[in-house]
Amino acid sequence: MPAYVKSHSRGEYVFDHGWAEAFERAGGRYYPKLQLAFPFTPATGRRFMGGTPEDAAMLISGAEAVCRQHGLSSAHATFLPAAQRDAFERAGWLLRSGEQFHWFNRDYRDFDDFLSALSSRKRKAIRKERAGAAAHGLDIVQLEGRAITEDDWDAFWDFYQDTGARKWGTPYLTRACFSLLSELIPDRLIMFLARHQGEPIAGALNLLGDDCLYGRYWGALADVPFLHFELCYYRAIDLAIERGLARVEAGAQGPHKLARGYEPVKTYSAHWIANPGLRAAIGDYLEQEREMVDADVAALSRHTPFKRG
Repeated sequence: MPAYVKSHSRGEYVFDHGWAEAFERAGGRYYPKLQLAFPFTPATGRRFMGGTPEDAAMLISGAEAVCRQHGLSSAHATFLPAAQRDAFERAGWLLRSGEQFHWFNRDYRDFDDFLSALSSRKRKAIRKERAGAAAHGLDIVQLEGRAITEDDWDAFWDFYQDTGARKWGTPYLTRACFSLLSELIPDRLIMFLARHQGEPIAGALNLLGDDCLYGRYWGALADVPFLHFELCYYRAIDLAIERGLARVEAGAQGPHKLARGYEPVKTYSAHWIANPGLRAAIGDYLEQEREMVDADVAALSRHTPFKRG
C-alpha cells in the first residue's frame, strides 16, 4: 500500500483544505496526514496489493496503526475502484464521492463518426472550435516517448509554470520531474505541442494506459481561442479512436468538457479521521455532499451533447 506522509494537501484533486482549516481553528493539528494514492494522479486504480478480504483488512488496519503511532490526524485513500472502496467502507472509513468527465469510445471509426452521434447544434459548435484553432496558422504536432526532447520539456515547463501560477499560485512539480518521465516511462508519454512560426506556444501532456488516455497537464503562453479544447480534448479523442482505447480521462473537474462529448462519472475516496469530533463533523458533511454529487451527475447526464433516442 503506497503511502505518503504529507504536510499539505496539494496535488491530490480530492480537496480537504476546508477540513484542515476548520480543525486548526478549533485548536487541532491536521497536518501531517497520511495519503494513500499515487501523487498527482487523479485516476481511479488499485491502492493496495492483495486480493482477499483478509489482505484488505490487514493493510487498512496497518494504515490506521501508522497514523496512531506517528500522531497523524488522518488517512486518505483517493480515486478508489469499487472493490477496494467497499473494503475501506467495511473497515469503517468515511466514503466520499466526487465527479470527473470521461470520454467513452463507442467503437467510433473516426472523429466524424463520433460527431455523428451528437446533436446537430453540438456538431457545428465543435467543428467551429476545431477550425478556429487551425485558422491561427498553428502547427500542431504529436510527440511520443523519446521523441520528446529536452527543448520540448523546457517549453512545456514554461507552459506548466504559467498555468500553475494562474490557478494555484505555486507550481508543484520540478523541471527535473518531466525529464525523469522521459527516462522512466517513455512509452507512456504523448505530448500535443502547438507551434507558431516554429516556436512552441502551448502544449498538453498525456499518459497512455492499457485502455485509456489520461490527460494530465496543459499550458499556453499565447491566448488562442479554442486551442485548449483542441489540444486537451479533441486531439485526445482522435488518438483514442485511432488506437482503439476505451476512454479518455481528461483530469479533474471541468463541466465545460460536457459540451465536448465528455460524460460525468462518479469517483470515490475513503477517509479515516482520528479525532472523534472532527470525524463526526466530516461524516455529516460527506452525507450531504454525496447527495449533491449524485444529483449533479444525474442532472449533467441529462445534458450531454448526444442525440436523444
